[in-house]
Amino acid sequence: MILTRLQHATYKRLLKPVLFMMDPEFVHRRFIAVGYLLGSNPVTRWILSVFLSYRHPSLEQTICGLRFSNPVGLAGGFDKDAYLMKILPSVGFGWMEIGSVTARHCAGNAGKHLWRLPKSKGIVVHYGLKNNGAAWIAHRLSKKRYAIPLGLNVARTNDEEASASDLAGIRDYIATLSTCPDVGDYVTLNVSCPNSCGGETFLEPHRLDQLLTAVDGLKISKPIFLKIAADLSTTEVDAILEVADRHRVDGFIFSNLTKNYRAAGIVPSELTPEMKGGISGKPVEALSNALIAHVFKQKGTKYVIIGCGGIFSAQDAYGKIRAGASLVQLITGMIFEGPQLIGEINRGLVDLLKKDGFSSLSEAIGADVK
Repeated sequence: MILTRLQHATYKRLLKPVLFMMDPEFVHRRFIAVGYLLGSNPVTRWILSVFLSYRHPSLEQTICGLRFSNPVGLAGGFDKDAYLMKILPSVGFGWMEIGSVTARHCAGNAGKHLWRLPKSKGIVVHYGLKNNGAAWIAHRLSKKRYAIPLGLNVARTNDEEASASDLAGIRDYIATLSTCPDVGDYVTLNVSCPNSCGGETFLEPHRLDQLLTAVDGLKISKPIFLKIAADLSTTEVDAILEVADRHRVDGFIFSNLTKNYRAAGIVPSELTPEMKGGISGKPVEALSNALIAHVFKQKGTKYVIIGCGGIFSAQDAYGKIRAGASLVQLITGMIFEGPQLIGEINRGLVDLLKKDGFSSLSEAIGADVK
């Protein structure tokens, strides 16, 4: 515990102030480079594991045939081109998601991609699905296995070709899935990126139905999850559930970024006219938790629910679990709190489970909704 507190204080008081003076996209690139370097050496992996990771039997789960040593994963959007798979287990993650990956190389949106909102504890994201493309990912990762479950986050390419029609968009998704059949342990269909050409059209029930019909035709043997937008009403979510019931969908990720710049928790004075894109972090937390609880109440354990948005502590993660999430994932919380946060969350979850009389994490899932 003393070591954990020292790590936390070192990041918050020494490293974070320096990093937050730098351009956030520059920092992101440097962290990817350093993580790749550290992950390439078994000695550095072991050292980081000793200082950062935490394991406990009560956190272990088997979900959709996959073994998770703990529920905390890295969300899609951080490791876009899959450089960090070897280092993430040492940091303490129980699973990871790469991408979003698209059918073709995508340079992303023009201009600046990231803005920090320190008071709001969020980040404005406008990358626009920047990535090297499905063929590049397949060349590097096909048939490879890693220490923790790996998810492939798939989105429609951010260009006019893919957004020209519903059929073109569906073909784009199918092209990526067909190019990367042996990449990862599960697939996330990202139908909710707020920063791409054509918008979130496949959140509309009839279009989603067409997309899932095409995906069904591939007969994918891995678990399939849908990543859903934060700003949907419960009526809109219910319509999506009705579509999912007719197809091979194993679960949902709630949620993606919010596009509502008036969402609770956003400090208006931090927003500037140049900012555009979706907002991550604390402003998403309440939206995500409400969707998790609603879907768990509606469907129980029919679907696996993954909670994403605003996780900065063990209590935040536990709130999503008690609302109905079996797994949680994060990015922004790690940026604000430091890489030691993953171990802090897992250690804290064990304490919270014991406090509430649960012998395993699975017993706590949906406890506030049942």
